[in-house]
Amino acid sequence: MHRNTAPMSSSLLLAPPLLTPDPGPAPPARRVPLWARLGVPVAALVAAPLIAVLASAMAADSGTAWSHIVHVTLPTYLANSGMLVLLVGLMTVTAGATTAWLVTACRFPGSRLLEVALLLPLAMPAYVCGYVYTEIMDISGPVQTALRSATGLGFGQYWFPEIRSLPGAAVVMAMVLYPYVYLLARNAFMQQSVCLIEASRTLGQSLPRTFLHVALPLARPALAGGTALALMETLSDFGTVEHFAVPTFTTGIYEAWFGMADRGAASRLAACLMVVVAVLLVLEMVSRGGRRFHPMSTRQPPLRQVRLHGIKAWAASLLCAMPVVIGFLVPAGWLAVAAATVGDPLAAHRFLPYAINSVTLASITAVLAVGLAALLAWGGRQHPSGLATITRRLAMLGYAVPGSVIAVGTLVPFGIFDNALDGFFRAQFGVSTGLLLSGTMVALIFGYLVRFLAVALQATEAGLSRVRPSLAAAARTLGAGPAEAVVRIEVPLARGALLTAALLVFVDTMKELPATLIVRPFDLDTLAVRVHNLAADERLTEASTAALLIVAIGLLPVLVIVRSMRRR
Repeated sequence: MHRNTAPMSSSLLLAPPLLTPDPGPAPPARRVPLWARLGVPVAALVAAPLIAVLASAMAADSGTAWSHIVHVTLPTYLANSGMLVLLVGLMTVTAGATTAWLVTACRFPGSRLLEVALLLPLAMPAYVCGYVYTEIMDISGPVQTALRSATGLGFGQYWFPEIRSLPGAAVVMAMVLYPYVYLLARNAFMQQSVCLIEASRTLGQSLPRTFLHVALPLARPALAGGTALALMETLSDFGTVEHFAVPTFTTGIYEAWFGMADRGAASRLAACLMVVVAVLLVLEMVSRGGRRFHPMSTRQPPLRQVRLHGIKAWAASLLCAMPVVIGFLVPAGWLAVAAATVGDPLAAHRFLPYAINSVTLASITAVLAVGLAALLAWGGRQHPSGLATITRRLAMLGYAVPGSVIAVGTLVPFGIFDNALDGFFRAQFGVSTGLLLSGTMVALIFGYLVRFLAVALQATEAGLSRVRPSLAAAARTLGAGPAEAVVRIEVPLARGALLTAALLVFVDTMKELPATLIVRPFDLDTLAVRVHNLAADERLTEASTAALLIVAIGLLPVLVIVRSMRRR
């Protein structure tokens, strides 16, 4: 039988066009709204001070001031900063991880109270704590006075540790910075797989060995993150190391800027400090080696706490109480007594402007920081891309850079702009515009934003991650636009995270000292500046009023964090 297949193939090839579906015009590309594109210029503005520091350092002439710094003081800055980072890192990891494990895995007298109280030192600025302990432990302080009265020995006849030293500064800073490690480590311990902990115990391992060999290695990313935050704060500290007479990079930058009047030398020191920070971050990333730790199951029972008895229970209570006593109760108690008995000599109407300036600057910075953080977070959420991710990472670089570096990087581009504008008006109109941005509140708030935008961005993204994208998608299907869906659906659901971000930025701005000292206008003083000026003149009891007010305001975010922990 003859089979002819040609008609079938030709019919397929010569099918009429009407049988072929018309794809129609290509769908228009999804338009990205303007507000979602603002992440790139925001990140560029945040990175501008850091770029300005590097550019100014490379363009500066090698004068006599820089030559003196390189040959005389730079080795001291490197040695002191490195030793301070090492000591503070070891103490914060030890105190934070140990206390977090004890309150998570054990029950002992006062454990429920200490679980919350261990966060209180977070409200105490390091330089305020340093001022208090130098007053208490110095030669004329109550401790050495009582020691001489009890023993009958005179000055020089007994040994007493020198508080104004590098180890003294490290202890003081570690006792107020360990909550960074404690908070992250406790969350990590609570989220670990109970199966691994129970398996270790059933194999005969004691609770301390389980902590060292199982829980601690699994919590390594959290420990590294908390320690990194503590070390960044250590490198950026100015008030403590300046009062304890420990020369570091921050004191060197301040001295080069104001003492030697050499901006080039200050920029080069700031660039060196940025290199040190970058090396620390890279070393941490390399040591982690890309390892990640995840629980094996999302449904698991909570960790069963072991009830301690006898001397072990009281030893755990004492061990957890010591950081709270040293880092908060002693300095806060001394400040309260000093403020009630002596206090600031200024009258209320003269002291009030300092508080108003601090609250005004902190409020404006908090509102702007949360607004910019929300813009970056929602822009990346609505239109995810590699560029959006890069811009968010750039915006978070400021927190890893000390306030003194931010100050130098802020004044350099603002000074260039002011000088260029003044030169143009002089040449064209014969009129001098002066300094429009440098040395103003605008420059100071910009420096705060560069420094603390990362805090607001982290809190905002953490809260936004708990809002399901399907809710906004449902609003879009009902006719709402992208901006309307965000404002009416996602913002109300994430308002708790936005409030937390605003409080954290508010308190960090209240405590900020290096950037405020360098960038502030000459006629604008804040509570932090008032405390520093009085402490520099050894009038610590008079500085207690402003310091106590800063601590009281610093308790606000701590209470918010405690409330969040209790709800979880």
